[in-house]
Amino acid sequence: MASVVDPIASVQDQLRDLVTRGFRFLHPCADHGELVAVVGVRVHDRVIDVIEVRDESDAVATRMPDTEMDCLAPTNLLWHTSGRASSVLTELLSLPD
Repeated sequence: MASVVDPIASVQDQLRDLVTRGFRFLHPCADHGELVAVVGVRVHDRVIDVIEVRDESDAVATRMPDTEMDCLAPTNLLWHTSGRASSVLTELLSLPD
């Protein structure tokens, strides 16, 4: 019998791995208090990594130079991916430091 992986548990574990690597997280909410996304940022080695998880099927991750003025709307990207949260987080966690 094949094992079944809980995608939510997997995403939670991956987010914990990002915290261990030094990511700091924000939790923006809509006017009525509903969580809109989980946004993580890490600045290291002359780059900025940003992850935005809106839900388990919608995430975006970006790496940019640390010279970017607006890390939420960068104009110069070194790496970028989007898709299912578990896939995006796997790719982000596999990037070299």
